[in-house]
Amino acid sequence: MGDAEDNAVDVEVLVIGAGVTGLYQLYRAREDGFSTVLLEAGDGVGGTWYWNRYPEARFDSESYTYAYVFSKELFNEWEWSELFAGQPEIERYFQRFVEMFDLAPLIRFGTKVTSVEWCAEDSTWTVSAADGRRWRARFVVAATGMLSAPYFPDVVGRDDFTGASHHTGLWPAEGVDVTGKRVAVIGTGSSGVQVIPPIAAEAAELVVYQRTPNWCTPLNNQALSAERQQELRDDFEHIRQTLNTSATGFMVPPPERLSSEDSPEERQAFYETMWNSPGFAKLLSNYKDLLSDATINREWCDFIAAKVRAIVADPATADRLIPTDHRYGEKRPPFVTGYYEVFNEPNVSLVSLEETPITAITATGIETTDGHREFDVIVWATGFDYGTGQLRRLGVRGVDGVRLEDHWADGPLTHLGVQSSGFPNFFFPGGPHGASANVPRYNTDQADYIADLLVAMREQGLDVVEVPSDLEASFTAMIDQLSRHVPFTKISYFFGSNIPGKPVKNLLNPGGRPMLFTFIDDLRNEGYASLKLSSSKDAES
Repeated sequence: MGDAEDNAVDVEVLVIGAGVTGLYQLYRAREDGFSTVLLEAGDGVGGTWYWNRYPEARFDSESYTYAYVFSKELFNEWEWSELFAGQPEIERYFQRFVEMFDLAPLIRFGTKVTSVEWCAEDSTWTVSAADGRRWRARFVVAATGMLSAPYFPDVVGRDDFTGASHHTGLWPAEGVDVTGKRVAVIGTGSSGVQVIPPIAAEAAELVVYQRTPNWCTPLNNQALSAERQQELRDDFEHIRQTLNTSATGFMVPPPERLSSEDSPEERQAFYETMWNSPGFAKLLSNYKDLLSDATINREWCDFIAAKVRAIVADPATADRLIPTDHRYGEKRPPFVTGYYEVFNEPNVSLVSLEETPITAITATGIETTDGHREFDVIVWATGFDYGTGQLRRLGVRGVDGVRLEDHWADGPLTHLGVQSSGFPNFFFPGGPHGASANVPRYNTDQADYIADLLVAMREQGLDVVEVPSDLEASFTAMIDQLSRHVPFTKISYFFGSNIPGKPVKNLLNPGGRPMLFTFIDDLRNEGYASLKLSSSKDAES
């Protein structure tokens, strides 16, 4: 590639990120006859499931609903061992996907992208890596993921700690030995509540530092029997159709009843059924008015709170584990295995950072307003700069050198959550204004839209696509308007409020898949006339 002529394009479609979205986008580009390459900072595939390899990292959507469903051969071959698979198995699945479709020759591992710069003269992007390598591409697809920029709180002395210190989103491949050690876990979000039980089982002492609790309910994982595996194979076409077309992208049955159709006693029995249901069924198969009726939501929350108090022996600890700042569904609800039970173990204690905030990290431990504790290991389960975090760090420079992070200074501006005005031929599926549904399903919708658009442009002899500013403005305004009616509140990381100084804007598409499908269909039917399509030859002349 380095020997290419000045006016040559090294590759037509360059993909950044080897997660579920990037790998599929690479596959589509290759299958559609484009020259393509994928750049990945890590040394393996899987994206989120490559970097998040902490103990008990696992799906909380059913394994087969997260998997690719475009290939019956892959679906039939792969056997998930559990309803909600763990990280090692998930990583192996993506490795098998790459092997089955011979994608490895197109992937450049250990390639951290440092800049993506638009050249108006020949309508190409120059993509540079940390090791000095450069690619020139006609189209760039930044499939960098929503949860790929780990967040570390700005705590005094964080770099002074001399023990082992790891973020759950950057867990070392060799693992972290906590056997017989004093361990602190900071954070009780989705990754924190997963990693706490396995650490508690091995550590001499575990102190959990909690900022705010979440409404955690049981994951209720189980092994998938050979009989169930065969049922899934037999039901493939129905599964594929449902996952590709449903509003949620899940196989979870939709709600059947309003709470008013049941007596108080019947509702309590129904809540018990929900408590024992798998994963997202507690949100997606609950009462139809769970998220709209404050009284019913409170009743469900009270049910969960009673469960917590029944499990956790110490009443003060139980009270600290019960949220008071949000209702169920106003944050993404985590699903747990043995989480509440762990606080009955003699080696585990809970520190409320609302009551006693951290004042400093020292060379030997953590200091709060209540005093100092010494540790051998600190685990930062403090989340991610969701949605825009990694994209803002890519060094993207569009028309006239405009920086993407400046264009998004007051929050993301997008069209369909895949493009921004002033950044031609640059796409970001799985980024801001993305999945209000099962993530791989929604992201695949976006990836298919991009792939189909590129094919349609090629058929017309066109190779530059721009989003008019008024189209971007109207789509973003619609996102903001719909955000007034979503259950998630501004304290959710879906609004970016977990990152100090980040604009508080909805980072999801509140209209979900139905709205995305409508917009894509309209664009296809009009021949993409709303977009600005042109030929790079026009720019060169």
